[in-house]
Amino acid sequence: MGSKLGLPEILLIVGIALLLFGPSKFATLGKSLGEGLRNFKSAIKEGEEPKKDEQNKS
Repeated sequence: MGSKLGLPEILLIVGIALLLFGPSKFATLGKSLGEGLRNFKSAIKEGEEPKKDEQNKS
């Protein structure tokens, strides 16, 4: 009994989300999610940069 999400499950979730929110809200939600992930990745990279600099100084 695995709890993996496969392609059929993801498509079903996307279809339900489209029915609930409509295409315009769904597009806005996707854009916001993408921006949030991009900001999160850049924040992680910024947090790692000082560690690399500290190692080079030692």
